Amino acid sequence: MPHLADDQQVAQRVLDHMAQRTTDLAPAVWREPVEHYRSATVLDAEIRQVMRRTPTAFCPSAALSQPGDYVAREAAGTPLLAVRGKDGVVRAFRNACRHRGMPVASGRGNAPAFACRYHGWTYALDGQLRQVPDPHGFPDLDKGCHGLVPVQVQERLGLVFITQDAALVNDASLDDVQTLLPPEYELLATRERIVDANWKVMLEGFIEGYHIRSTHRESFYPYGFDNLNLIEPFGRHCRVTYPFRRIGKLADVPPAERRVEGLLTYVYHLFPNVLVTMLSRHTNLVVLEPMGVDRTLEISYTLANVRGADDQARTAALRDADFVREVGAAEDREVICAIQKGLASQANEHFTFGLFEGAISHFHQTLAAARGATASS
Repeated sequence: MPHLADDQQVAQRVLDHMAQRTTDLAPAVWREPVEHYRSATVLDAEIRQVMRRTPTAFCPSAALSQPGDYVAREAAGTPLLAVRGKDGVVRAFRNACRHRGMPVASGRGNAPAFACRYHGWTYALDGQLRQVPDPHGFPDLDKGCHGLVPVQVQERLGLVFITQDAALVNDASLDDVQTLLPPEYELLATRERIVDANWKVMLEGFIEGYHIRSTHRESFYPYGFDNLNLIEPFGRHCRVTYPFRRIGKLADVPPAERRVEGLLTYVYHLFPNVLVTMLSRHTNLVVLEPMGVDRTLEISYTLANVRGADDQARTAALRDADFVREVGAAEDREVICAIQKGLASQANEHFTFGLFEGAISHFHQTLAAARGATASS
């Protein structure tokens, strides 16, 4: 299993690329059928065969920091509820009352128990049915068999992973990854936005740097590079490194003493539809939930990259996060939505991803295999 490069290795590879005016290259060009972005059948396979059967990051552990903290939302079209129990363990359930199917929670908050607002059936944090109003109306009801239906959950790397429709499997490719969201990081904001584009078109914009100069000429390009990235697949996942120009100062630092914090952005693509973007002052967890072939719900959690954030650190982190969201991300959304409209032009049977776009090629090859399709290359 490939190991991710450490600080010193990352620094040296970036410096070499800067000196040689090169970037990481994929082994081959990838051609993805445009129909895969438009087909309801393909999307259904991605949801049923991939997203519901793959351990997928649902939320940061920081969103469930205290007993009773919960997050309720749809994932791959399924209403789910994740909650930290009184014993400190995170559990997850299908968010449906066992009486008539009403969700027992919504949004994010803290609760001592979950009471269905339709008829008042009440469930403990461990999912057990605790109270049924007027129980004589259900003389044969076995409460022990009518708790919330659990789904597989695993907490690792500062993330809560949920597997809906398959047995829990340890993803060994994550074993050597350092904690992405340390428990000391403070959750600053949670935001949702609907984007009129296919979830894969959106994801692709996060994991290649070939577009930086053209798309982000006045926002990111003055501080970074166009088409200079490190691409590191590991298992189904991939890490893309976006160095800042100021990383060049490490050339004068002894290799063993080089540290890259504050000198680059890491983007971790956690297969299939989750990204962790690690910037200088803040980290974002981004989940792309398909709502149709041409609509995606983007859920983002912003955390401060400090141990015990003070007011100054929170302000700085939020300021940077706002810039990324309102400037850089807005530029990407404009392009993404235009691509979505262009899908109807019938100009392309395939999208061609070149040697500079290896993280995208890795994603599509992995996705095709996971949904049981024949890979196109």
